[in-house]
Amino acid sequence: MKLGLLTAAFGERPLDDVARWAAGSGFDAIEVYWPPGRELDLTDMPVEISALAYYPNNLDPDVAAREAAHAHLRRLIDAAASIEVGLVCTFAGADPSKPLAENLEEFRRVWPPLVAYAEERGVRIAIENCPMISWPGGTNLAYCPAAWEAMVEAIPSPALGLNLDPSHLVWLEVDYERAVRDYGERILHVHAKDTEIRTDELYLRSILSLGVGWQAGRIPGRGEVDWSRFVSALRDVGYDGVLSVEHEDHDIDVEAGFLLARDHLGPLLV
Repeated sequence: MKLGLLTAAFGERPLDDVARWAAGSGFDAIEVYWPPGRELDLTDMPVEISALAYYPNNLDPDVAAREAAHAHLRRLIDAAASIEVGLVCTFAGADPSKPLAENLEEFRRVWPPLVAYAEERGVRIAIENCPMISWPGGTNLAYCPAAWEAMVEAIPSPALGLNLDPSHLVWLEVDYERAVRDYGERILHVHAKDTEIRTDELYLRSILSLGVGWQAGRIPGRGEVDWSRFVSALRDVGYDGVLSVEHEDHDIDVEAGFLLARDHLGPLLV
């Protein structure tokens, strides 16, 4: 396995500067966050590009917003094919006003052409499992194994898989080691992010607050994930790709946070 990072935390910092910093700081790869309206030169990078990334609501109930998301997703697929990266990370999407079953029906209608577009170009799509919570639902249906099963059943193509992030599974009470064992062949990319559970706030708010106020994203090593066991599970199922550190720990500076993650995860990948 290799250690990488998601570039989103660097904001508007030039990508070539981010790549040089990553390479000089002991990272093997970068997951390039590429939102609409940004022009990026992906040539001559000093580190491997593990994936191109764009995380919109691909099932947005606003038709115009959905079509814009799909148009940019296809642009990233084309770009990934042109530089032979072969992987794009994104969200499945969801209408937060609808239950999971209805969102899965829409997924079955909307997503096959997107996956086919990628597969025709030799690109795979990795769906992250963040629920993107907002009451009464979230804007990404791919938050649990039941959804993953339905997604794979609808689109059995190997061009569709998971960008697995254990941090979300912690507070959703989903066994992340079992998830690795059960879906190992579908894991195309991995986000390395941790989760802090604030037990006093959980006591006050209960699980019905859907994580609001009692769970927080942390740099690996500052939360509940047992990274030694998680990495061992990945190794057991044959995953040899990138652990891409996602920095959403607002208590730590960007560079300092990535270096802390490197120091925590690096020895596990030797």
